[in-house]
Amino acid sequence: MKETKTLIYLLLILAVAFWGISYVWMKIVFEYFPPIATMFFRLVISSGFLYVLFRKNFQKIQKADFRAFLLLSFFSPFCYFLAESFGLLHVSPTIASVVIATIPLFSPFLGLFAFNEKLSITNILGFIVSFVGILLMVFDDHFRFDASPLGLLLLFGAVLSALANIVFLKKLTAKYNSYTIITVQNFAGAIFFLPLFLIFDFATVASSRPSMDAILSLIALAVFASSLAFMFYTSGVRVLGVAKASIFTNLIPVITAVSSFFLLNEALGVDKIVGIGVVIMGLLLSQSAKLLKKF
Repeated sequence: MKETKTLIYLLLILAVAFWGISYVWMKIVFEYFPPIATMFFRLVISSGFLYVLFRKNFQKIQKADFRAFLLLSFFSPFCYFLAESFGLLHVSPTIASVVIATIPLFSPFLGLFAFNEKLSITNILGFIVSFVGILLMVFDDHFRFDASPLGLLLLFGAVLSALANIVFLKKLTAKYNSYTIITVQNFAGAIFFLPLFLIFDFATVASSRPSMDAILSLIALAVFASSLAFMFYTSGVRVLGVAKASIFTNLIPVITAVSSFFLLNEALGVDKIVGIGVVIMGLLLSQSAKLLKKF
């Protein structure tokens, strides 16, 4: 059991690392492909990759669960990626990841009311400390918040979609393995995106000449962010529960800020560095009871 929990923590850290850098990959791809086209190709590649790699582990979907899978795919990736991608057009990768990182502030209450998951004092304190760190990364020295209202509205729409997605994800993880859930979820998401792609983005993509960086970034989005990360995170939800697994997403803006600094030359000032430290402190605090038991 001890080795299993250690592995789960590692998988969650890898998941948020892939999601953190995914905002940088999206910015690179968006220079050549519109958001809808990016999401469509990302999901097609992802579902194909997962099915080929894990087809022996694929489980047959029961008819009674068709509705749950469709709703899961509708909220995420369809609604989530639409809101997140168009929101990213109006704000920086770091700001986008910071907004998405507010999901852990709401998911514990979702876990409490929807799944009767218990909350500890250390969990609550960890959420608060991490959120303070997130605010330090967003506001400047004069406590001004400079971001597009439209971009923020879209990103918070992605947050709501993610919360709705958790309800169906939690239900399905009790019956299906991660490979099956993520493969079906991404394939159905691609079908949702297909009409929008054909109507709005097909002509643009047909005339586009993407760079090698854009192509590699798109493949990375599909393989790491849309496949492995979701699979790892699903395993974390199954073992640790919604509240404990979701707190790891507070690391996303930390990873985005660092990767944006190195790959996009985005400024990484003292305020962001301090915020990064506080976010990590909050994460450790929220998991302190678990960590003490391990040692």
